[in-house]
Amino acid sequence: MDSFLLQATIYLGAAVIAVPLAARLGFGSVLGYLLAGIVIGPLTGLVGSEAQDIQHFAEFGVVMMLFLIGLELDPRALWAMRKRLIGLGGLQVGVTMLAVMAGAVLLGYDWATALAIGMIFALSSTAIVLQTLSEKGLMQTGGGRSTFSVLLAQDIAVIPMLALLPLLAVPAMMTLNADGSMARASDAHHDDHATLSLVEGLPAWGVTLVTIGAVVAVILAGVYLTRPVFRYIHHARLREMYTALALLMVVATAVLMTMVGLSPALGTFLAGVVLANSEFRHELESDLAPFKGLLLGLFFITVGAGIDFDLFFTDPAPILGLTAAVMLIKGAILLALAIIFKIKGKDRWLFTLGLAQAGEFGFVLISFSLQQGVLTPDLGGTLLLVVALSMLITPLLFIAYELLSRRMVDTDDHPHDEVDEQGTVIIAGIGRFGQIVNRLLQSCGFDTVVVDANLETVQMMRKFGFRGFFGDPTRPDLLNAAGLEDARVLVVAIDDKASANKVVAYARKVRPDLHIIARARDRVHVYELYAAGANDIVREMFDSSLRAGRYALENLGLSEFEAAEAEQAFYQYDRQALRELADLWQPGVPVADVPAYVQRANELNNALETALAAKQQATESKES
Repeated sequence: MDSFLLQATIYLGAAVIAVPLAARLGFGSVLGYLLAGIVIGPLTGLVGSEAQDIQHFAEFGVVMMLFLIGLELDPRALWAMRKRLIGLGGLQVGVTMLAVMAGAVLLGYDWATALAIGMIFALSSTAIVLQTLSEKGLMQTGGGRSTFSVLLAQDIAVIPMLALLPLLAVPAMMTLNADGSMARASDAHHDDHATLSLVEGLPAWGVTLVTIGAVVAVILAGVYLTRPVFRYIHHARLREMYTALALLMVVATAVLMTMVGLSPALGTFLAGVVLANSEFRHELESDLAPFKGLLLGLFFITVGAGIDFDLFFTDPAPILGLTAAVMLIKGAILLALAIIFKIKGKDRWLFTLGLAQAGEFGFVLISFSLQQGVLTPDLGGTLLLVVALSMLITPLLFIAYELLSRRMVDTDDHPHDEVDEQGTVIIAGIGRFGQIVNRLLQSCGFDTVVVDANLETVQMMRKFGFRGFFGDPTRPDLLNAAGLEDARVLVVAIDDKASANKVVAYARKVRPDLHIIARARDRVHVYELYAAGANDIVREMFDSSLRAGRYALENLGLSEFEAAEAEQAFYQYDRQALRELADLWQPGVPVADVPAYVQRANELNNALETALAAKQQATESKES
């Protein structure tokens, strides 16, 4: 027990220290877990061979991950994405796998081992790439959407890969049993934990029928048993029972698949897809996500702890050469696919550089291949080093993309439009926010000139009969061509905060008399826009939040008039407080670190509550 508690303290302590630090540095949680494992394993020796035993337990996190991936894959959404999933994603996985396999054969490996290596390096890092795209606001770009499609195709491809790997076990990795039969060497230490088999001793047709029956049972249970079981659990009114049920579903499916000789990951993925459209999907996700995160984190820590740095430092040149070769092969294939599928400009380089690394599923496949006798331990150690190094290089690839994108601002594949119209109102940015403003103004008979840097959005506008120009609204020449000198109103509806501030500052400098209305992301952005010279600032969620609050008041017993009065009073007080707090705001300093700001904000909040309470009492006394 003491040993177990000590090991738990080491693993959890390493994760708590390393992962937040890696996230703050922009490396992502996966690299944080890997670095934590490296520190407590090869560097300090705090953990040793027991990491392998813990890894077998932590691999259940992979099973949970695939169940949750299945929950996210609505069959209808998959069908809508079929062209990019099958075309772009399928080609990336298939061509990369064959190219790496060919390279491995040239290096002297047999075809089965080469195919396993190809599968390992065909995958990219979902965790690192998606997190980076979200942090940098690139998810909704053309390159970001294409990247997501490929990552989704890779996640789906893991399922048949896990099913295929056991068939690739090479004879050199097999041992002779006492009865003369062959067994995987990796299975020798699992004899005491043998799982009951439903197919042992059956003829081939019997194995097929039982296997199909198990898959059908999982589907039917997901469709017909989920609702009554959840209803039964609901009557207990114990929150932990929902968590227990979610774990039971995953564990039971995994056990059933193991009993019929299929991959547990395959079964849980299938169960997740079946439940993707159920009303219990979000409940299952929220219950399992913490277990999945911790177990996967533990798995990555054990991978880091098991990396053989002695092997690397003994002869680093081959490891570095293999890493460079894999990334160059993947990059060349990605670039070719980007050209074929007409991904252009900055999106092309985001797609190419963002997916050129190996991924966390590579660790999973390597570990599984070692267990199944597909790879030798020495080769597995080398592949682990290559995967880890490629992931460590990924932040540098995104830095390279940013440098390239800056140079391509004015040399994109699609030239900016020449603005040949001028209007009373200029609208910079035509997303969800700008579209509503534009439609309202045009419906009232006012001329508008719309400029947006997203080509797809502008083209979509034109299909619905709205004129717009493709171009960067932060460019002074484009704003001047749109009629900045004579316009009466400028509406800045750009999503990017820095770009919005830049447009407002330039317009105010050129036209001190111009009325500028700007969209703000949050309170701090409001202060930045005030400083830049905006007249009216609209927080993008503020008005809709007020309306939601008014509806809540109406359903809590207030009349429509009382709720509207409270809404209007809150609006006026908040605007006054915002203007007053803007004078106390200090650029570049978090508002929580400015004592005068915090003190005044608390005073204004108290004054607001007192004023609203007094107003409510006055209304009630009038009615009585």
